[in-house]
Amino acid sequence: MNRKFFGTDGVRGVYGGPVMNEAFAARLGFATVSWLRAAAAVPARTGGPSTDAPNGLRVLIGRDTRASGAALEAAIARGLRAAGAEPVSLGILPTPAVARAVRIGGARLGVVITASHNPAADNGIKLFGPGGRKLTDEDEARIEGHLGAPLNTPDQPLAVMGSAMADYISAAQALLPPGSLAGWRVVIDTAHGATCATSPVVFRRLGAEVIGLGDEPDGSNINAGVGSEHPEVLAARVRATGARLGVAHDGDGDRCVLCDETGAVLDGDELLTILATHALAEGRLEKKTLVVTMQSNLGVDAAVNAAGGRVLRSNVGDRYVIERMQAEGATLGGESSGHIICSEVSPTGDGLVAAIKVVEVMLATGRPLSELRRVMQKFPQRTAALPVIEKKPLEMLPSLTSAIRGLESELGGKGRVMVRYSGTEPKLRLLVEGPTEAVVDEAIARLAAAVRADLAAG
Repeated sequence: MNRKFFGTDGVRGVYGGPVMNEAFAARLGFATVSWLRAAAAVPARTGGPSTDAPNGLRVLIGRDTRASGAALEAAIARGLRAAGAEPVSLGILPTPAVARAVRIGGARLGVVITASHNPAADNGIKLFGPGGRKLTDEDEARIEGHLGAPLNTPDQPLAVMGSAMADYISAAQALLPPGSLAGWRVVIDTAHGATCATSPVVFRRLGAEVIGLGDEPDGSNINAGVGSEHPEVLAARVRATGARLGVAHDGDGDRCVLCDETGAVLDGDELLTILATHALAEGRLEKKTLVVTMQSNLGVDAAVNAAGGRVLRSNVGDRYVIERMQAEGATLGGESSGHIICSEVSPTGDGLVAAIKVVEVMLATGRPLSELRRVMQKFPQRTAALPVIEKKPLEMLPSLTSAIRGLESELGGKGRVMVRYSGTEPKLRLLVEGPTEAVVDEAIARLAAAVRADLAAG
């Protein structure tokens, strides 16, 4: 089913634009409840809405630190209430904490107002169903089918639930023994976002000395030169302070990248490989399976296979990883971007949980992160993200399709090419892996030139 407004991770756009505005947010809130009511008349399925009557339908709403968040929260609450739901504000809270609150509290729906790693001028809306799980493509298409005319209903004061943050912090803290990080110095970059009041608190309570970065949100500085999109800032601070570990989140806290004690940055592929191979050695990796996306480096497969496990791949997007994990009975999966799902702890990607799980391996082995990362040898890889005005079908780009075919033939089994449109931004993403740096550099340049030729011709 085709979707017009939903992308890879919810609805997203420039605040005040044709989609991300108060009128659309209200319509979306109303449409979502309408979908839930319609779904109550059909048999239940895994991860979808239950079949009980939607009376007393409680919806939990969290948001990140963007200045536009409060207005969009009030608007979507207006639409939810107009459709007969009971909206409850959780305030500023990381995305995984909202998912947890939905699961623990038995709410019928969760809403997070965030544009994740995007600039402050953007905002977005993510939805969670019962159990704190993201909706499927089919669910989102059906919600769009319920979008109606603009609503003319007044705002009302929102009920507030103040316990969700404390509950989330306590649950994360309980993943490690009390005082287990005594003597550790950790740099934590919270991207001026939703994790400012969560991740540093957890690490301090576990005994670590925390040096903060990106921890002064003002509504307009989220992700601005800090966070997981700019890990070089974290790396420099780790080196300057002699820290044992660096942690960087994105604006809503559902992803992380880490930095070892030398200042080297580890992406999601490396973190997943460390977690998977350690779990295999301990006999604890469920189904001996790790789920990654088509974008993950082939070095993940080589390391996990050598350790006695298997790697399965999904489409790009953490919810597609989750769907594949559920289908295969796996409990560990994620993306190279730093979305890491440890489903025995959290139903969705959680940057704080991921960081703690890697720390758990460091404590168990007594080895620094710089040594643990050696389990994976990356294949040379290059990526590029080219801005586009229109997302034309790839088969309508003749120079690009010809370049792809040529490169796939040349690389054979020694590499791969992936070209796809971003699900959250107006960009065409290119990826090449190959046997040497020179080969992948030349290949990515050929693809980019082909794209530019097609766009110029169009």
